[in-house]
Amino acid sequence: MRKSFAGVLLALSTHAFASDNCSQFSPRGELPVLTNPKMASQARLLCYSDFEVLHSGITHGPLWSAEHLTRAHLAAAKTEVRTNRFFEERRLPPGEGARLADYRKSGFDRGHMSPAGDRWNDEAMAESFSLANMVPQNPTNNRRLWAHIEEAVRRIGMGATDTYVVTGPMFKGTELKTIGETGVIVPTQIFKVVYVPERHLAFAVVVNNTAANRYDLTTVHELEAQSGLRFPGIPESLKDTRIGGLNGV
Repeated sequence: MRKSFAGVLLALSTHAFASDNCSQFSPRGELPVLTNPKMASQARLLCYSDFEVLHSGITHGPLWSAEHLTRAHLAAAKTEVRTNRFFEERRLPPGEGARLADYRKSGFDRGHMSPAGDRWNDEAMAESFSLANMVPQNPTNNRRLWAHIEEAVRRIGMGATDTYVVTGPMFKGTELKTIGETGVIVPTQIFKVVYVPERHLAFAVVVNNTAANRYDLTTVHELEAQSGLRFPGIPESLKDTRIGGLNGV
């Protein structure tokens, strides 16, 4: 039986936004680690039913969003109906989270970090539309190139028992664009780190937050150097792996 949206929101208010350690979404239970001390201020961990976000009160959005994909969950996600009901994160202190008004007429999409297309039940789908899981994303990028990358990662996930994915923004340069009265910072780039334990495979994808139709594949070590994050759950022996391309992108 499909839950009503009001019922789902009630469930979210009771547990989904609590700061917690959702270690099940990271390999070996080891969460990504911030290596940039400037970003640690006002960083809050938000636990959801099937993904986790480290939210920044400085950028007013996620620093990373982690998910543990399984073949069964991805199969179920194929029939899940997208809600498109974006909402403000009510458990964040005032002024730290983005507001719906920040995105209106901004010229940017509300770009999911952990994608709606990976969500496998009504509760997870509803949760994914929290603005704490969004960054201002170039519309063409979000709807074309990035959507193809998300689908390519799902295909990888369907071919494995477990796949761990971390998605997040990067902010490069001294003059960064913001949107809305809150001042939500617009990322200059967006990344995904993909780790498939049974295939001994780990790699990263980086795209510029523009309408450009190209992506870069990097090693996890290279992404760690660029992003100010470290991924301790991925074996060091796999962090220099470089793949040739993504199928279908």
